[in-house]
Amino acid sequence: MNQDTTSDFPAGAFRRQDETPDANFYHFPRFVTHIDDAAIEAVTQLYREYFPAGSTLLDLMSSWISHLPAEVAYHRVVGLGMNDAELRANPRLTSYVVQDLNQRPTLPFADAEFAGAAICVSIDYLTQPVAVLRELSRVLKPGAPLVITFSNRCFPSKAIAAWHALDSRGHLALVQRFLEAAGGWHAIQLLDRSPQPAGVSDPLFAVVARAGSALAGE
Repeated sequence: MNQDTTSDFPAGAFRRQDETPDANFYHFPRFVTHIDDAAIEAVTQLYREYFPAGSTLLDLMSSWISHLPAEVAYHRVVGLGMNDAELRANPRLTSYVVQDLNQRPTLPFADAEFAGAAICVSIDYLTQPVAVLRELSRVLKPGAPLVITFSNRCFPSKAIAAWHALDSRGHLALVQRFLEAAGGWHAIQLLDRSPQPAGVSDPLFAVVARAGSALAGE
């Protein structure tokens, strides 16, 4: 049984309007951005703050652009996403993996391989988020940051039912619950990084957490 469909979450929380294989939906590349320029810059600023130069990073649910700061050099950036053409076109990726996390949430990486990870405007599409986040805590070094960002946009047919049922504050709380259910995370922060003044740009929210126990992260 899917370990996310437990009593921790309402029945049907991870269902979607379109339950056809995700590989069909993502078969054709989409060389577009899913949030506007000001929201993208808010994502990039978070990466400046949490991902030091020279780090080895995992861009989970990646695409043709990673929104990493152009002026910062990283040792290695690995992307994992659904479309080969998009990943191949991403200039920041050192290497990439094509994998459907909803079919196979196990990550093909070693324990403590990465010093940071990002999930950008995609957490709402995971049907097994607890399993994926549990795997992420395994592949990150103790104390390494995970930066999860999202806005108020999505592909409605592929977002989980729980996401549709909540507003932005509810989305923050839901992602926190995913992390807590997964275990292996501490120092969870819920952030509103929406560009100001409000309403002139897409909103931008983030949940940041550290891998491992609080003691291990010290």
